[in-house]
Amino acid sequence: MAVPVVDPSLNSSSVEVDTGVSDPPRRPRRRPARADVLAIGAYALLGVLVCLNYWGDVQHRVSSHLPTDHSWFEWLFAHGAYSVRHLENPLFTARQNAPDGVNMMANTSLLGVTLPLAPLTMLLGPQVMYALYLGAALSATAATSYWVLSRHLVRSRGAAFVGGAFLGFAPGIVHHANGQPNFVSNFLLPLIVSRVLRLGEPGRWRRNGVALGLLVAYQIFINEEMLLLTALACLVVVVAYAVQRPRATRERAGAFLAAIGVGGGVALLLTAYPIWFQFNGPQSYRGLQGGVFHNWGEDLMAFVTFARDTVAGDEAVEKTIGLTEQNTWFGWPLVLVGLVALVLLARRSVPARILAVLVVVFTVASIGPKVRFDGVETGVDGPWAYVPDDLPLVEMMMPTRLSLVVVGAVGVLLALAWDALARDGRAPVPAPRAGDGASAPGAGPRRRRGLRLVGYAAIAAALLPLFPRPLPAQQIDPPPHFVTSGGWRPYVPDGRTLVPVPIPSNVHGLPTLRWSALTGQEFPIPGGYFIGPNERGEGVFGAPNRPTSTLIYSTMDADRVPEITEENRRQAVEDLRFWRASVVVLGANPREAVLRDLMTALLGPAQRVDDVWLWDVRDRV
Repeated sequence: MAVPVVDPSLNSSSVEVDTGVSDPPRRPRRRPARADVLAIGAYALLGVLVCLNYWGDVQHRVSSHLPTDHSWFEWLFAHGAYSVRHLENPLFTARQNAPDGVNMMANTSLLGVTLPLAPLTMLLGPQVMYALYLGAALSATAATSYWVLSRHLVRSRGAAFVGGAFLGFAPGIVHHANGQPNFVSNFLLPLIVSRVLRLGEPGRWRRNGVALGLLVAYQIFINEEMLLLTALACLVVVVAYAVQRPRATRERAGAFLAAIGVGGGVALLLTAYPIWFQFNGPQSYRGLQGGVFHNWGEDLMAFVTFARDTVAGDEAVEKTIGLTEQNTWFGWPLVLVGLVALVLLARRSVPARILAVLVVVFTVASIGPKVRFDGVETGVDGPWAYVPDDLPLVEMMMPTRLSLVVVGAVGVLLALAWDALARDGRAPVPAPRAGDGASAPGAGPRRRRGLRLVGYAAIAAALLPLFPRPLPAQQIDPPPHFVTSGGWRPYVPDGRTLVPVPIPSNVHGLPTLRWSALTGQEFPIPGGYFIGPNERGEGVFGAPNRPTSTLIYSTMDADRVPEITEENRRQAVEDLRFWRASVVVLGANPREAVLRDLMTALLGPAQRVDDVWLWDVRDRV
């Protein structure tokens, strides 16, 4: 996400924002003002509101929009706690997809969050930590955006508050809060952008470079994709500034490049091994099979549509243009206000002109290989039609997510527009000239006040429909008492696995993945919800199906047991041996009866232990 556009020609004695009007004076170092505390408190309340439906029954509710991702991130919090508690390498785990395991650096693992919060996860559990962190991440992103805006770009605290609120709670960001906390964990990005744009400060290239390197290294362990988008946005910002201010750019180029070198060296030093592990460690992969995400472009109508999770939104719209991701969804009032603000500010403000470039570049780039309009894929080629599916790094990107840079640009634009209105209100009133009787005394101030009120009202009218609603949540059954009470322990010795039925996958068996998460990952399980390599080394979702897992899934889909042959029984034993199984467990499930009949046909009669059906297979494998 692109955030405050600060003049790269900052010097050591003042903060300069090239707006074409008088620069804000340097503020002395001091404690946060009451306005800062109120702003952060308001953001915290918004974070609670967005997650309100989870807190009604936090132990038994998940996102109704992305229940799979919600459960995956609960599992990730448990992974962080398990790694700390057992002092294991957090870059890899064998607690899922046994016996092959999962490369955590090659998946969205949120290690920069789950590891430092491991003590809280052990204390509160992954369900509570998920809901607590989700709201906190939204609020923290708004807070750091407010801080950077108020310290480096605008004088009005109201302007900084509006910009920060949008950057933290924009419709496209709140949409990702439905099960994807990695895409709302953007609290470092405003700090990264502001640091990049200060790299040209004379005499501070070492300090600035080290600070940038540390921030980038940490962000790698939170969300690499958002870091890549931020890097692309910074590149466009720097180039756009250089075109408009070539002399200042030449003067600062030496310090800027030196600081970039230092920052890159620091980041590489801290992340070289994890990045190597991501691309060369066990269970690493090269790209996603077939460039599966390359056709996920942003629909042009999405820009003027209200998102589902806003007060003006409607779930019905998802049936047409919301089938992928709702990354922009500004609504037509905000698009109109934004265009007017760009026209009015671009004439006198370098940051506004840079924002205009960002909006154009990343709007076009987000369209994808084919232009989509109101849910219809037209025959017009988009920019991604000319991007090879196997281009390194780019091969895993979704075009629509490039529009998140537009979200950041709009947030900064709102802050600039509000600040411009506030500055006009503080402008000195010139004394009337002799003979100028056309205007009554006070007509000028009244006119300015009227225009300011119109401006404030327009921004408010554009933002109020985007006020977030609590995220939709659904009930989910708790794990069996047999699992949560530790009744499984006598059946699962070290080095063996518990095989839940259905076996976890990205389609089936979501509740059984939570068995692992909610018991602290004390037993390893086969299958799971992750990205790993297929036989050709390409990334695919979930573990490659084995004959028995395929049979389980097809039985669930058909809701009837097929004819079971001796070959099916032989394959079941072979699969259990591959999984190093010691016990097969079936808990409460909408397909419980048919799954029990299937497993009985494959493995023989089951035992009823506590509240599960159990097949002890230790003597067979």
